[in-house]
Amino acid sequence: MDLGWRVRPTSPDGLRSTLVSKLTDVPKRILIGRALRSDRLGETLLPKRVALPVFASDPLSSVAYAPGEVLLVLSIAGLSAYHFSPWIAAAVVVLMFTVVASYRQNVHAYPSGGGDYEVATTNLGPKAGLTVASALLVDYVLTVAVSISSGIENLGSAIPFVVENKVACAVGVIVLLTLMNLRGVRESGTLFAIPTYVFVAGVFLMIAWGAFRGVVLGDDMRAPTADFEIKPEHPGLAGFALVFLLLRAFSSGCAALTGVEAISNGVPAFRKPKSRNAATTLAMMGLLAVTMFCGIIGLAMATDVRMAENPAKDLIHDGVPLGPDYVQHPVISQVAEAVFGQGSLLFIVLAAATALVLFLAANTAYNGFPLLGSILAQDRYLPRQLHTRGDRLAFSNGIVLLAGAAGLLVWVYGADSTRLIQLYIVGVFVSFTLSQTGMVRHWNRLLATESDQAKRRHMIRSRAINAFGAFFTGLVLVVVLLTKFTHGAWVALLGMCIFYATMTAIRRHYDRVAEEIAAPETPSEDTARPSRVHSVVLVSKVHRPALRALAYAKLLRSDTLEALSVNVDAEETRALREEWERRGIAVPLKVLDSPYREVTRPVIEYVKSLRAQSPRDVVSVIIPEYVVGHWYEHLLHNQSALRLKGRLLFTPGVMVTSVPYQLESSEAAKLRARKRQDWAAPGSVRRGPAERAKDSSPHT
Repeated sequence: MDLGWRVRPTSPDGLRSTLVSKLTDVPKRILIGRALRSDRLGETLLPKRVALPVFASDPLSSVAYAPGEVLLVLSIAGLSAYHFSPWIAAAVVVLMFTVVASYRQNVHAYPSGGGDYEVATTNLGPKAGLTVASALLVDYVLTVAVSISSGIENLGSAIPFVVENKVACAVGVIVLLTLMNLRGVRESGTLFAIPTYVFVAGVFLMIAWGAFRGVVLGDDMRAPTADFEIKPEHPGLAGFALVFLLLRAFSSGCAALTGVEAISNGVPAFRKPKSRNAATTLAMMGLLAVTMFCGIIGLAMATDVRMAENPAKDLIHDGVPLGPDYVQHPVISQVAEAVFGQGSLLFIVLAAATALVLFLAANTAYNGFPLLGSILAQDRYLPRQLHTRGDRLAFSNGIVLLAGAAGLLVWVYGADSTRLIQLYIVGVFVSFTLSQTGMVRHWNRLLATESDQAKRRHMIRSRAINAFGAFFTGLVLVVVLLTKFTHGAWVALLGMCIFYATMTAIRRHYDRVAEEIAAPETPSEDTARPSRVHSVVLVSKVHRPALRALAYAKLLRSDTLEALSVNVDAEETRALREEWERRGIAVPLKVLDSPYREVTRPVIEYVKSLRAQSPRDVVSVIIPEYVVGHWYEHLLHNQSALRLKGRLLFTPGVMVTSVPYQLESSEAAKLRARKRQDWAAPGSVRRGPAERAKDSSPHT
C-alpha cells in the first residue's frame, strides 16, 4: 500500500505548478498574451470610436440580413407583396428610434452596467430581473450563432469550400473570436474597429453611388435575380391573412434591433464621462443602422431583387424552377453586384467586409454575455467563477461558456441562418419591454419626491419616452410571439425557462449554504471545544514522509496518537511491523485487515467507530504527501490516499491534515514558478476588487 498522496508542489510564495498548467501555460501565453495586473483595468476602458464597433457591431451588421428576411417572408404572397417592404422598413425605423431614445434614458439613470437586468430588478422585482437576464443570455447565444452562420453564408458565395463545410467553418470562427476576446476587450475592440468601419463606409458608398446612378444618370441597375419569377406559396392573400403576413415580415425585420441593449450593459467599459459617452455612441449606432437598413431596402426595390424561402422550387426562370443546385445570395450581395458590377473591386471589398463584420458582430455578445454573467454571479444567480476576471482582465469563464453554447447551437442547426433567425428576437423584446416598463416606474418613484420644476419637466419627458417605448416594444413582442412561435420561437422560450430555472436553483443553493454556515450568535457544536482529539497517522511503510508526519502529529499534543496501516499484502505488512519494532517508534501501530485488498473502506469504518465511541471527540487523520515536480511523476504514484481523503471529507467530526514531503524534483518546479513570478504576481489578475470585498460573504 502506497499512501504517499500526490499533491501540487507549492513554493514559499504560494505559486503552484500542476500537470495542467505545465501543458497549457506556454500555449496560453502565445494565444491570449501576457497576464495583466488588476491595477491596469483602467487602461482597458474604451473611447467612443472603439466602443462603437465593440458594442454596436451586431445592430450595424444586421442590415446585411434583416432586409433579406423581410423579402423572404413577403415572397410567400408573391411579387405583389414586395411593394409593402418600404412601409415595413418605415415601421422598423420608428421602432429603432424609439428603442434608442428609450435606452439613452437607461444609460443615464443606471450607469453601473446592469442594463435591463438592473432596471427590471430594481423597479419590478427580482423575478422580473431574472426573466430579463434569462432572455438576454439566450439572445446573446443566438447573436453569436446567427451572426457567424450568416457570415459563413456570405463568404460562401465567393468561396464554395466554406458552404460545403459551413458547420466546421462556423465553429472555427467561434474558436477564433473566443481567443481574440480572451486577449481583452480593448485589444479585441481595436482589432474589430477596422472591418466594421470599412463595412459602414462601403454600404454608405453603395447607397450614394446607387442613388446617383439611378436618379442622376438614369442607369438601369438590375440585380442578378431581377429576371426571376416567384411562385407564391399562398397567392392572393387578403384580409387577416395578409395582415398576419405583414406582421411576420415586420417581426423578421426587427432583427435589425438586436444588440441595441448591449451599450446599456457595457457602460462601465466606456471612458469617463461614461454615461454621456455611452448615450452618444447609442445615438450614432441608431442613426447609422437606420440609414443603412433603409438604403438597402430601397436599392433592393430599385434593382428588382428576388428572394424566396425555398428558392429551389419557388424561384422560376423561363418557366423552370432553378433546382437544388441554385445558391441564393443575400440581398446586400445582390444589390452590391447591381450597383458596383460583378467582380469589381468595390464589390469584392464590400463582400469581404460584409462577411467579416458579420463574424465580428458576435463580438457584441462576447462583451455583453460575460459582463451580465459577472453581475448575475455577484448576485448569486450564477456560479461565482463567472465573476472573476482572467489573465487579460476579461471575464474569461463567461467568454468560454458563451462560445460553448453558441458552438452547440451552430452544430445542432447546421449553421443555417434562416432556421436560427426564427429563434431570434424573442429574448431581446422581452428585455426591451420589461426594461422600459421598469424605467416608467423609476421615473414615477423620483417624481413622487422631486420638487424642482426643471428636474420634474425632464423626468416627465423621460417617462413619456420610456412609456411609449414600453408600449411599442410590448406590442412588437406580442407580434413576434404570434408570428414566430411555431417557426422556432418556442425554442428560445424554452431556453429562457431553462436559464430561469437554473439560476433560481443556484440562488436557492447559495442562500441555503449561506444560512447553513452563518456564524451563530450563541455557542454551538462548531464553536465548542471537543472533549478529546484522537490523531491517526496513515502509513504504508517506514520512510521519510511517514516519519515527518509522525513528528508533526506529536507536536499536536493530541489525547491519543496512533499509526494506522491496512494489510493488503502480508509480506509488506510483516516488513512494516519488523521495521517499526526495530526502530522503536514510540507510537502504537494498528493494522487493519482487508481480505478484499481495499484500503478506503477499512479506514473509513475504523474512523467512524472512533467517532461512535465518543461522539463529542474529534478524529484527526494525518496523511503524508509526496510533492513532485514533473507532470509524469503524478502518474507513477498510487491514488488510494486521494480517494481516501475524498471519503473522509464527508465524515462528520473528522479533520484531515496533509503533511507534504518535497522530493528533489519539486525544486525544479519551484525555480520555474519563481521565474514566472517576475511578470505575473500570484492572484493579481484572478480576482477583482469587488470579489476581494466579498471574500467574507457567506456564499464564497
